[in-house]
Amino acid sequence: FSFPWQTTFQDGGEEVEDGAVYNVTLKKVQIQQAANKGARWLGGEGDQLPPEHTVRQYETSKIRAIKAGTLEKLVENLLTAFGDADFSYISIFLATYRAFASPRAVLELLLDRFGNLETSSHGEVANLNSLESEMVLRAEIASVLRAWLDHCSEDFREPPDYMCLLKLLDYLKNNMPNSDMESRVQNLLKQFQNQEVEAVDGFCSTSSSDLVDGEELEISNSEEFSSFQDHVVAEQLTYMDVMLFRRVVPYHCLGSIWSQRDKKENKNLAPTVRATITQFNAVTKCVISTILRTRELKIQQRAKIIEKWIHIAHECRILKNFSSLRAIISALQSNSIYRLKTTWMCVSKDILLMYEELSEIFSDHDNYLTSRELLMKEATSKFANLDSSEKENQKKSQKRLQLQKNKGVMQGTVPYLGTFLTDLIMLDTALQDYVEGGLINFEKRRREFEVIAQIKLLQSSCNSYCLTPDQKFIQWFRRQRHLTEEESYKLSREAEAAADTNILSPKSQKSMVKRISTLFLGTDVFTPPKEQPLKSTPVGGSSGESTDSASVSSCEFNHSETEDVCVTPVSSPEDPLKKSSVGSDKGYDSDKGSISSEKGSSKGSICDPGSGSDSGSIPARDSGSVPSGAPRVLPVYNRQSGGSCIIRVSMDGLHASVYKSILITNQDRIPDVTQRALLKHNLEPGAVEDYELVQVISEDKELVFPRDANVFYGMNSHVNFDFILRKKA
Repeated sequence: FSFPWQTTFQDGGEEVEDGAVYNVTLKKVQIQQAANKGARWLGGEGDQLPPEHTVRQYETSKIRAIKAGTLEKLVENLLTAFGDADFSYISIFLATYRAFASPRAVLELLLDRFGNLETSSHGEVANLNSLESEMVLRAEIASVLRAWLDHCSEDFREPPDYMCLLKLLDYLKNNMPNSDMESRVQNLLKQFQNQEVEAVDGFCSTSSSDLVDGEELEISNSEEFSSFQDHVVAEQLTYMDVMLFRRVVPYHCLGSIWSQRDKKENKNLAPTVRATITQFNAVTKCVISTILRTRELKIQQRAKIIEKWIHIAHECRILKNFSSLRAIISALQSNSIYRLKTTWMCVSKDILLMYEELSEIFSDHDNYLTSRELLMKEATSKFANLDSSEKENQKKSQKRLQLQKNKGVMQGTVPYLGTFLTDLIMLDTALQDYVEGGLINFEKRRREFEVIAQIKLLQSSCNSYCLTPDQKFIQWFRRQRHLTEEESYKLSREAEAAADTNILSPKSQKSMVKRISTLFLGTDVFTPPKEQPLKSTPVGGSSGESTDSASVSSCEFNHSETEDVCVTPVSSPEDPLKKSSVGSDKGYDSDKGSISSEKGSSKGSICDPGSGSDSGSIPARDSGSVPSGAPRVLPVYNRQSGGSCIIRVSMDGLHASVYKSILITNQDRIPDVTQRALLKHNLEPGAVEDYELVQVISEDKELVFPRDANVFYGMNSHVNFDFILRKKA
C-alpha cells in the first residue's frame, strides 16, 4: 500500500439553526491507494498499479464555521467549535468579542448558562445524568477559560472590584477545587490588586515639570543631541517603541472601539494605542525641536542636524523599526522643516538620496503596497532586507547590517501601527455589525482577526530584540520641550530669513535648486497651497494639551478616521522643493496642526443626480443594487464598485485630514449621508437641514450637491472622494 495524501474542499452551503447561521465546507481526504497481486501483469512496478487501475479510498468530513448568531450561540460555539473542526474560532472570538459584548456578559453566559451542570442545555450533553457528560463539559469550559487567561488576561482587570475574576474564582472553587486554574486566578487577582492602574508609559511624558532650565536647554539642545551616536539614538528609540508596542492590547485597535475615542466619555479608551501614538508624536516633535530651537545655528550646522536625523532614520530601518522611521520622515516633511529650502541645499547629495529612498517606503501608491509588503517580509526575517539604488548608501547599509549580524542576535519588527488601525477602521466602516434577524455578523470578526493576527505576530517578533536602555539619552529625550505649530513656524521663518543673506552665490544656488527639484519631483506631483500665516490659537505640544489626545491622522491613510490634524508639507511658490505625493503622506498627528489656505470661491454645481456634473457629464457607473447583507465586493475609498464606496467627510473649518470614513451606496441621497456624517462627528443628527455637503474637486473648486441629490451618482469619481460638511449661510 502507498498513501499519497490529498485533500480537496467543497462548498457545502449554509446551515440555519435557531439563532445561528453556519458556513459548511466538505473536506475530502484521499487516505489510501490499493494494489493487488496482478499489478505487475497490468504494467505496474512492484505492487504499484498503473493510474488507470488504481483503487482510491476517500474520507469526507464536514467543517461548520459559524457565520452569524446571537451572543448566546456565539458563546455556546466556544464549547462546540472543536467538534465542528472550526479550530481557530476560540482565538477569533477572544480577540474580537469586545466589539459586541463585555467580559462580564460572556463570562455569565459561559458559567451560568453552560457551566451550571444542573440547568445546562448544551446540545452535546443534553442528558446530564452521565458523569462522563459532566466531565466533557467541564473540560470544554476549562479549555476556554485557560485560553482566555493565556491570551486576554487584561480583560479581567476591573479595579477596584474585579467582579469577573471573583465570579470566576467562585465557579472554580465549586466545580474545580484545588485545581491549577484556581491557583492561577487567585494569583492574577492578587497581582491586579497590588498594582496601580496602568498609566501611559513614562517614556512619552512631555510635561513641563520635566524641564530643568528652559533657557539652558535651548542653548545646549543641539550640542547635546550631536553628542549621541546615530546608532545609539536609533537603538534607544527602538527600545522605547518595542516596550510600548508589546503592551498594545490588540482589541484596542478594532475599528468599532478606536473610532469612538473622540467622545468625551471615552477619553481613557484604548490607552495602549494612545501611548504608542504619544511616543510617535514625541519623536516627531523632538526632530523638529532639535532642528529649529537653537536660533544661533548657522545654516551648515542646521543642515548637519537634518543629515544626522536622516542617518538615524536609516539606522531605524536597519533595526526594522518602522514606527520611529516613519516619525522622523514625517517630521522632516513637516511644513516648518520642509520650507527651509536654503538649509536643504546644504544637505549632501548622497544623504538626500538616502532620505528619498526612506520616504518611498511610505509611498501611498496602491494603498501603501510597498510598506505593507516590506513589513510582512521583514516580520519573518532575522535581519533587515536592505536594498539601495545608490552604491555608496548600499555599501554603508551592508556594513551596518553586517555589524548587526555579527552580534548573533535576531531582530524583531516594530510596525507603523497606523497601517493596521486604518485597515480595521476600513473593515468596521464597510461591513455590517448585524445581519438579517439581528444576528451578530461573525464573518466581520473573522476578517478583523486577519489584521489582529498580524499585530500579534509582530508583537511576538519583538521578543527577539536585545536592547538595553541608555538613561542619559532617555532623560534627554524626556526633557525636550516640544514646540507648538505656531512656535515652530515662527522659528522656521526666522531661520530662513537669516539664511537669505547666506554665502551661496546665485550660480550655486540655481544648481542646488535644480538638483533638489529633480530629486523630489515625481510623476504625481503634490501642489501645495500658498503659504499662510498661522492663527494665534495655541496648538498642542507644551502649551498644556496632553498628547494623549493625538490620533492616527490620515494623509497617509486613505481610509482612516482621524481626530487631530497631521503635518502637511506646505511651501510657498518660490520654494525649490516641490513635493511629490510621498510628501503629503503622513502618519500620526506629528505637529498638532497644519497651515492651510482657505478654499476659493469658485464652485461647481449639479442640478440633478443624473444630469451631469460641472465637468460636463457623469461617467458610467455600476448601477446594480446593493444586497441587504454585507457587500459582496468590499467597498474602498476612491473607487466605486458593487454599487458602493467609501467617502471621507470633514467638517468645515477643520483641516481636511480630520475626517470620518462613511460607507455610501447607490441608493443614498444627501439627507441620509449628511445625517450619518453628523453622527460620526458626534453632532446632532436632527440638524440635517442646517448643513450642505460639498465635494472638494481642487484647491479652488468644489461641487455643491442639491438637497435630494444621489451622492453616489452625483459625485465626481475622477478626484479624491473627499467631502466637506458645511453649515448653510
